[in-house]
Amino acid sequence: MTEVRGRPNIVLINCDDLGYGDLGCYGSTKNETPVLDHLAASGMRFTSFYMASPVCSPSRAALLTGCYPPRIGFGSFDGLPVLFPGQGLGLPDTEETLAAVLSRSGYRTQMVGKWHCGDQPDFLPTRHGFDRYFGLPYSNDMGRQVNPPSILDWLPPLPLLADTTVVEQQPDQASLTERYVEECLRFLRDDDSRPFFLYLAHLYVHLPIYVTDERLAASKNGPYGAAVGAIDWATGVILDELDALGLREDTIVIFTSDNGSLGDAPPPWGSTTPIGASNLPLRGTKGSTWEGGLRVPAIVSWPGRVPRGLTNDDLHTSLDLFPTLVALTGAERTTEHLIDGVDVSACWTDGAPTPVSTFAYYRQNNLEAVRNDRFKLHFAKGDDVLDALFDLEADPGETTDVADQHHDIVATLTAVADDIRRRLGDARLAMTGSECRPIGRVLDPKPLTTYDVEHPYVVAEYDLSDKG
Repeated sequence: MTEVRGRPNIVLINCDDLGYGDLGCYGSTKNETPVLDHLAASGMRFTSFYMASPVCSPSRAALLTGCYPPRIGFGSFDGLPVLFPGQGLGLPDTEETLAAVLSRSGYRTQMVGKWHCGDQPDFLPTRHGFDRYFGLPYSNDMGRQVNPPSILDWLPPLPLLADTTVVEQQPDQASLTERYVEECLRFLRDDDSRPFFLYLAHLYVHLPIYVTDERLAASKNGPYGAAVGAIDWATGVILDELDALGLREDTIVIFTSDNGSLGDAPPPWGSTTPIGASNLPLRGTKGSTWEGGLRVPAIVSWPGRVPRGLTNDDLHTSLDLFPTLVALTGAERTTEHLIDGVDVSACWTDGAPTPVSTFAYYRQNNLEAVRNDRFKLHFAKGDDVLDALFDLEADPGETTDVADQHHDIVATLTAVADDIRRRLGDARLAMTGSECRPIGRVLDPKPLTTYDVEHPYVVAEYDLSDKG
């Protein structure tokens, strides 16, 4: 592995619902992303990078802990696919996060943006290794909104938090990205010689999409393209600041998304018109275990350490970020909890082949598919059984079932799945995993906000009906 000069800084940028085909460097002709295209050209672009869930709460917890969601109780939230406001569930402090490990080893840490791993005080970012936090504790559609679906008409005002304090309710979402960037710059400029970990979790491109008039006018792809443009701009500002501070060569920059996009599907609620997202050339969307639900764009840039302009087609996952960054920083874990990620630092710096041999596609607590370096075996889609094998190398769009041509591969991947089920469970088959740990729970949970007709909300109700 390339020798590290000192301890590297880390900037991790995680988007919300950004699809595999939404960036220019991944083939988009609808969205302009010059900064991210240049970032990919300056580092390594991954074409088979997976999040551990096709929806946000389990995906984000997995990224921070290096664990498949069922291992840490994040497969299902009392039957719900993600966490909701005021729910008494979340990531317990018995689970070790990347931020906690780095903080204990001398890093200063900041999180900006969407958390979604529990909104009760015991579960917030400052209980998980982040010195400071500024952002939304869950999705930006979980506030007061005009004409909500009946199952969501109870949602309280959307809270904006500073550490653990609600500093604003129903914030203007069109201005939040700029405010997030300001907070990031304030952190980067802090007069502190310690290495740092900055985690920026965008609200874009999750619905509803509010953007400034200027960005909308410049977009070729409506509000969606404007939101992608804001992500690109934000990345550029942060990179410029690292350059200005003389920190770029000492900083690992990672860019990715929490799950796939809605693709050419309309919003779950609201408009019947597709929003302009893309997972091409992959099949499926956010919420599914087709490739488009979990395979996402991913870029790693570290000048002088990660070679420039490389495309990595090997199997990689968000689970590996935790052990890889712990290894590169020289930090040490303090618990003996099993995790699922592996150290892939040699892949980044030396072009070594991936040590990742398999990946499990979980949807809530159901194991719906597994893959190896080339083939993907499906078992189910929701309540429907699906026995199919796809050659992802030749057919990333999962169009042609080749099970009859590869009985040996089907048998091998079935055995892999059986082992995963024994360890992590499979609710569809009523199997409980032997290695699963409980989710965090608190008694008497309360929402962070309650509606008050006398309160001077910045935005009384968000007027876009699109949710999802």
